[in-house]
Amino acid sequence: MSAHGYPVLFERYAKNPILTAADWPYPAHTVFNAAATVLRDGTTLLLCRVEDRRGHSHFCAARSVNGVDGWVIDEKPTLVPQPGLHPEELWGIEDPRITWVEELQRYVIAYTAFSPGGPGVAVATTTDFKQFERYGLVMQPDDKDAALLPRRIDGNFALIHRPVTDLGAHIWVSFSPDLRNWGNHKMMLKARKGSWWDANKVGLSPPLIETPRGWLMLYHGVRHTAAGSLYRLGLALFKLDDPTVCLLRGDEWVFGPETDYERNGDVGYVAFPCGTTLAKDGDTIHMYYGAADTCLALATGSMKACLAWLDVNGKPCP
Repeated sequence: MSAHGYPVLFERYAKNPILTAADWPYPAHTVFNAAATVLRDGTTLLLCRVEDRRGHSHFCAARSVNGVDGWVIDEKPTLVPQPGLHPEELWGIEDPRITWVEELQRYVIAYTAFSPGGPGVAVATTTDFKQFERYGLVMQPDDKDAALLPRRIDGNFALIHRPVTDLGAHIWVSFSPDLRNWGNHKMMLKARKGSWWDANKVGLSPPLIETPRGWLMLYHGVRHTAAGSLYRLGLALFKLDDPTVCLLRGDEWVFGPETDYERNGDVGYVAFPCGTTLAKDGDTIHMYYGAADTCLALATGSMKACLAWLDVNGKPCP
């Protein structure tokens, strides 16, 4: 329980932040919003968003044996924008999410490509985080916060993403036979209205976590205040064989900016995870999150505890 009596689902690592620009082997302004995966040898890899002093971002990999400390960082950028071949990346690449797809035997990275037309969703794949195959833009601007499900649904790949349309900023899912051609777009989770913590704008945070009871979603809600935007995290659960069906959604947020490193930085009051890993026990979640768009931090939770919290605090989606 917190000091205010609320349940604590994610405990912050005592030595946060785990990575900052000061750790980088080359000049960097900020390091945040990292995708996460566990490699076949058990090493945790974070694909970090690194922003330079122009304000443009690229990706750089950091690896750790235990996923907590002892990070070994690539000596040079791992994946950089290629505006000559991909004009949608003119102003940088941002906020990656990684999914291992067994069928392809490849890691699929969904990320935001930033161009004068706005942010769009791009996809790349890799086997080793050294060589990448770019698929280019798969969702046109204004669209971001994307991640792929690890397996097909009814014969098609499923991509979660957040377009901004005349209907608002809600979470959608789209389907494709080949990762290139996408259709059958359906809304998954709608932003609430009014004074809710997740009113008007929501987006996917890490890729969905597959549980025996359904797809567990950690999503961010943005509350607009007189002092600026406030980013917090909530939970929802979706049907395994049909992720368009929301089974439960929590009314309250479960994690938000509280510490100095989460409240003070380039963009204050932001806790924004792009990656989680699941421990060998099949329950412990390591959540890697950007803090104030400035550094990277770690919090640890339990999949079972998240599901139990939804049972008590969640409601069936309308």
